Amino acid sequence: MPRQKTLKMQAPLIAADVESSRLEIVVADITSLSVDAIVNAANVTLLGGGGVDGAIHRAGGPQLLGECKTLGGCETGSAKITRGYRLSALNVIHAVGPVWHGGARNEDDLLASCYRTALALARERKLRSVAFPAISTGVYGFPADRAARIAVGTVLSEIRAQPRGIERVIFCCFSDESADHHAVAFWECGLA
Repeated sequence: MPRQKTLKMQAPLIAADVESSRLEIVVADITSLSVDAIVNAANVTLLGGGGVDGAIHRAGGPQLLGECKTLGGCETGSAKITRGYRLSALNVIHAVGPVWHGGARNEDDLLASCYRTALALARERKLRSVAFPAISTGVYGFPADRAARIAVGTVLSEIRAQPRGIERVIFCCFSDESADHHAVAFWECGLA
């Protein structure tokens, strides 16, 4: 059983209980959350970049990059896990989201796969709390409203399919606008 950290209390904008899990929307800096794992919106090299990826690598320190170098990259739609090093989170799940090409390259399926793979890694490691950023909505150009619906719908489906284990899932939004998209997705899924 991995060492557990106490979740730093971040007041959720919206929260919903699903099975034995709590789903929350917060506006925060994901690097500040004390959870078992934060999810990194990574690129295929896993060696850092801009946006959330760069912020996580800066906060995690050189050991995070060092471990990422041993992983051999990651395919789009998949994820790999490392320790959190200097982050408040114990682990980082590096999920590689798709670049938006108008929906013609299975981007929806690839984005959903990021969330499924990240949750599978969390379950495999017996992690209880996971925080997701809005994967692919920055420089990868995925429409934020569409991405939020995919994120919330996929997580909800996975939690209902495997209701034991993960106790808290946080949708950590970088802006009020992103949080609004996630709130609409909660409403559409009957969570709000």
